[in-house]
Amino acid sequence: MNRNQWTIALAFAAVYIIWGSTYIAIMIGIQSMPPFILAAIRFIIAGILLWVWCVVKKEEKPSAASIRTNSFAGVLTLFGGTASIAWAEQYISTSLAAIIVTGVPFWFILLDKKQWSFYFSSKAIISGLIIGFAGVIVLVGFGRSQETHARNGMQLAGALSVLAGGIAWTIGSLYSKYKPVSKSLIVNTTIQLLSAGFFSLIISFVSGEWKNFTFASVTSSAWLAIAYLITMGSLVGYSCYLFLLRARPPAQVSTYVYVNPVVALLLGAIFINEPVTWIKIIALAIILSGVLLVNMAKYKTAKESAQ
Repeated sequence: MNRNQWTIALAFAAVYIIWGSTYIAIMIGIQSMPPFILAAIRFIIAGILLWVWCVVKKEEKPSAASIRTNSFAGVLTLFGGTASIAWAEQYISTSLAAIIVTGVPFWFILLDKKQWSFYFSSKAIISGLIIGFAGVIVLVGFGRSQETHARNGMQLAGALSVLAGGIAWTIGSLYSKYKPVSKSLIVNTTIQLLSAGFFSLIISFVSGEWKNFTFASVTSSAWLAIAYLITMGSLVGYSCYLFLLRARPPAQVSTYVYVNPVVALLLGAIFINEPVTWIKIIALAIILSGVLLVNMAKYKTAKESAQ
């Protein structure tokens, strides 16, 4: 392969493995740090590092409209989509959270009103939507009953938190897509990270996380997990994702949806002894079958349009 092909291959490997591994990193982090404090530290530090990069590279200064739009999108996508997982993993396993997140492509279909005429004219997409949600129902209805570390009957709340986070991620992504305000992806990402970080900080105070928390109680493994989330999850993984969106067709880039839950399932079993149950495997297969139908229909239409 030439240099560009190697770059693309490595970028795919990073998105596949890194994003799949962030679920277990979050689980390790929240063992000694409250979830919203963890999210605040992760996003603020990552945002500051990107801001320094923007200054060094003399990126364009954001307008007031850019700051407003990206702040709103950042709170929805990064806080809603990621901090919700951190909170949920207090009560559900990393694999269960990752499999529920696999349903995000279906929220895009339901919430992207401008594309409804295309989506709902395709039998394959409608079939994929129905199959995918059937898998989610199987997972939430039966899979959570097999969770071994849930407390106080909060499994359902944890699962619903991840579902709500997926909806927030979708709304924020669509808002960014249809209200572009800046040509610089790095500047946009910086604003979104900082806004999500400071919003997480506010929520951590409102929810009372700071009352009994001290940094001295945070274990070295938790700090390592947070460092991994900042560097690999928020910086490397997201940068590779943005690069791939420019280099490859969206349908191909979205294949990370198939790999992330498998990585989370395997790492959870290896490192923290999470059970790999038949319900999880069956639900994952059902959901991914639905996603495959949806993406095949999108890819086929895009290919026909290009010809």
